[in-house]
Amino acid sequence: MLKDKALEHFQDEIAQCVRCGACQAHCPVYLETGREGSVARGKIVLAAALLAGEIGLDERLREEIGLCLLCGSCTAKCPNKVPTDAIVAAIRRRITENQGLSVLGRGVAALTGGSKPLLGALVKGADLLAPLLFTNIPEASSLRLRFAPAALKDRSLPPLPKRNLFARVPEFLEGDATQPVVGIFAGCALTHLYPHVGEILVRLVHRLGCSVFLPRTQGCCGMPATSSGNGPLVASLAKANAGAFAGRALDCILTACASCHAMLTGYSPATVHWPAAELVDIHVFLLRQGLGKQLAARPKWPHRFRVAYHDPCHLRAAGITRAPRDLLRALPQADFVDMEDSALCCGLGGTFAAAHPDLSRAIGDRKVAGLRASGAAVIASGCPGCILQLQDIIDRAGLAVRAMHTLELIDQALTGPPP
Repeated sequence: MLKDKALEHFQDEIAQCVRCGACQAHCPVYLETGREGSVARGKIVLAAALLAGEIGLDERLREEIGLCLLCGSCTAKCPNKVPTDAIVAAIRRRITENQGLSVLGRGVAALTGGSKPLLGALVKGADLLAPLLFTNIPEASSLRLRFAPAALKDRSLPPLPKRNLFARVPEFLEGDATQPVVGIFAGCALTHLYPHVGEILVRLVHRLGCSVFLPRTQGCCGMPATSSGNGPLVASLAKANAGAFAGRALDCILTACASCHAMLTGYSPATVHWPAAELVDIHVFLLRQGLGKQLAARPKWPHRFRVAYHDPCHLRAAGITRAPRDLLRALPQADFVDMEDSALCCGLGGTFAAAHPDLSRAIGDRKVAGLRASGAAVIASGCPGCILQLQDIIDRAGLAVRAMHTLELIDQALTGPPP
């Protein structure tokens, strides 16, 4: 379902909300604030009132609509499947259309625009972002937004690599003619913050015999722009990314970032025509290619560790929960434990952490009890943003645990001991 519709086009969906309150138990923000406006049914009431002309785009509405991670948890648990995340995004676009970009929104536009004309048209206040740290991250990356001073305060961060993903692997790797030709949509985090994981992604798929296409002209998926209500930027990024993959005939396009997967499958504008190739999460693809059986057939390591799994909200909302676990259970070097509250949101939410750093951390801290009880030495996830947030949570709690991408563990299994 395309989710870039105007608010007026969600009237039928809004009418489907029966105010049952099922969303209350699953909204990360509501569990912290207890505010009716924070939960899905409260936001649906506001949307209906806005459409009826009973309220305007005032400060209270902007505040309540800002308190949403766009995680999709409410929609996944709603008995009528009311797409509250899409409705919230539509209201944010309405706010931006009427009142212009917020400071945060201007930052998103400056850092993810991808072209100088667009950046110049949307942002004259780029000097607002001058205090940002980590200048090795390119200006076209949304990651810089997460490194604003408020978001950085007392936060654990990984060391920034000197070379990004594009500097580490070729744009095209020829594979076996009998195997699929796949595109890789890397996203900002795997390109610039965790390029070693991106390299594992590319080389693992190639090792399975596939031809791999990693177009250099791809950019941000557009999730930060969606969060800030910048519809024109979402459309511009989608058009550029679709064009980046249009040059080759592909069997599928792979993602190893939950947010990128959600953005490309759910929010891509109707006016943008992506290649016909299927968009597939990497865990699902690896199981299709038989990697789970290959891992399970490898000799067990004599000294193993416990590994737990954190469900990224956007993969869970897409129904992708079993595939990562099947791969982790097959690892020869680790014993998988399904920890309590594995599906609780980590609290990052892209730009949410930059706008509401204290609330973001409070939401994330709910993961600690389950992680501690699991006894895991590693917590794996399929989202780089979650990994960033989880490691910060872990370090502040003083746990001897490392947050890793599932691909890192798979690579370790294939390249490490025995003998």
